[in-house]
Amino acid sequence: MQVLIIQHVRQEGPGLIAEIFSKKGWKLDIRIMDQPGTILPKKVANYKAVIILGGPMGAYEEPKYPYLYQVQELVRDAIERRIPILGICLGGQLIARALGAAVKPNVVKEIGWYKIRLTEAGKKTPLFQDFTEEFWAFQWHGDTFELPEGAVLLAEGDTCTNQAFAYQECAWALQFHPEVTPMIIDYWAKIYQEELIDFAGPEAVNQLKEETKRLWEKNQEVFSHFWANFCRLLDVST
Repeated sequence: MQVLIIQHVRQEGPGLIAEIFSKKGWKLDIRIMDQPGTILPKKVANYKAVIILGGPMGAYEEPKYPYLYQVQELVRDAIERRIPILGICLGGQLIARALGAAVKPNVVKEIGWYKIRLTEAGKKTPLFQDFTEEFWAFQWHGDTFELPEGAVLLAEGDTCTNQAFAYQECAWALQFHPEVTPMIIDYWAKIYQEELIDFAGPEAVNQLKEETKRLWEKNQEVFSHFWANFCRLLDVST
């Protein structure tokens, strides 16, 4: 099985995705878009799944990052072909935008760990099979997506309502980050330190590290369970 992973910037990689998918023997075609010479495929017919990762740019910044237009074309191509596609943070926003929904600044930024809740539809979807109704998820975003016409809301939060949606049972958009590890979070806290301190004050870096240490032990199974569910969806689609 070959999976296309669209990685917007070098510092925001696939994390748990690479670890779990590699163990299954799946080939990952990772396109890192801020590396010189990187191009995207014109179609996704040769892939069994597409995953779009997060990034610091806005989904609506196509004039500054013209390849975002092509990403949205690939979203529509995947849906037309019924090839499973998953978007994380910016990736989820690009799926929403490709389907005609607005992406705009949220009322507040979310950086850190937040509780989100499954909707009634979310409790029934295979993507969140055997999840508790409420769970902790890691966030780092300032924008949010509206729901495309025909999409079903799967999860919601208090400070950012739209956290996950499904579209035609082959596309899923997430606002949170199920791919992160403590090492990735520590790295982001370092390279995006200025943004983090501006968000939560001078002790924000240490606070985030302590919060991650405390919550990871309780919640790492949630992330692994999410990817196990997604892998089952891909197995069914092959």
